[in-house]
Amino acid sequence: MWATFAVFGLNGLVFASWAARIPAASSTLGLSDGQTGSLLLAAAAGSVLALPLAGSIAGRVGVANTVRIGGVASAIAAVTIAGGLTTTSVPLTALGLFLFGVGVALWDVAQNIEGADVEHRLRRTIMPKFHAAFSAGAFAGAMVGAGLSALGVDLSYHLLGVAAVVILVSLWVPRYFLPEISHADAHPGTAQPGRFAAWLEPRTLLIGLVVLGAALTEGAANDWVAKATVDGLGATEATGAVMFGVFVAAMTLFRFVGGGLIDRYGRVRVLQVSLGSSLVGLLIFVFAPSVLLAGVGAVLWGAGAALGFPMGMSAAADEPRHAAARVSVVSTIGYMAFLAGPPLLGFLGDQVGIRNALLVVGVAVLASFLVAPAAAERQNDADQAATPVP
Repeated sequence: MWATFAVFGLNGLVFASWAARIPAASSTLGLSDGQTGSLLLAAAAGSVLALPLAGSIAGRVGVANTVRIGGVASAIAAVTIAGGLTTTSVPLTALGLFLFGVGVALWDVAQNIEGADVEHRLRRTIMPKFHAAFSAGAFAGAMVGAGLSALGVDLSYHLLGVAAVVILVSLWVPRYFLPEISHADAHPGTAQPGRFAAWLEPRTLLIGLVVLGAALTEGAANDWVAKATVDGLGATEATGAVMFGVFVAAMTLFRFVGGGLIDRYGRVRVLQVSLGSSLVGLLIFVFAPSVLLAGVGAVLWGAGAALGFPMGMSAAADEPRHAAARVSVVSTIGYMAFLAGPPLLGFLGDQVGIRNALLVVGVAVLASFLVAPAAAERQNDADQAATPVP
């Protein structure tokens, strides 16, 4: 189980190492909000292309190897982005972000499949804690980013250091994942669904819509909280990175305690309360006249964004035999919002300011609130027989 925590945590650190310093990259390349949004679409394109294939790849080469492939791709991406920033080349930076999107997509789906397997074998809600490990890694990455920004350390050197860590950890840790079980072998008399059958399941698509809103509010914060703080409140880049860290810290805390709340009150009720908190926090952040009050909004926003994505992953994996396909579908829908939504906010930000543009996120949050009942718990199938988890 510790190996699953480790890969989630490293994934968060890698993501935040870029997200917390987007203002620095934008400044280095001389980009406006809209141009920054265009650049971020490169990462979104990589993920959107890789996500629908991630479940099949994990089924073919194994979850551990899929994490390794994603980690190596992310490390190569970090080196490429560093090269683009050093040479102030937007195309090279965009290529690095495309590779980054591919690597993170493969890594993310694989780690969620592994997390769902651990959760089923433990027979208690633990997925939010795995996502808390992601958030803790992101918080650490944000704080490192803030410190290096304050010290004037070039982002390129920061990314090269991250690449070295990713190569070492992502190749070693997955060897300690749980032994993989072939559900086809466990149920030899059961017909296996087609590769894209999960895309035709109404419940799976509705869970995807739930995750879409949750992912958009989280992704918008990840990509724009730092820059909105800098541009909207006249704060320094270091303060913007700290604001991002505040958001991530709140999200991390509620992910650690969220499992108990879900087991006690159920997914639907916790989802609806979470989405409400996210919306209130977003509104406070957008209209706050000071950094301090915006920080209060970031706390509520982060707390509300904490559980939507992990609950969606758990709901998609309620029946382990179909978990890989359904997690891939839900991840694809969620990540299209998580990665493609924030860049589009950048275009709108050029017209109305990035803080005001964030109000669009509220529409998606309301839609997720309305379809939250789709994520209600299902009785797990026989694949969930208790198995010891190291």
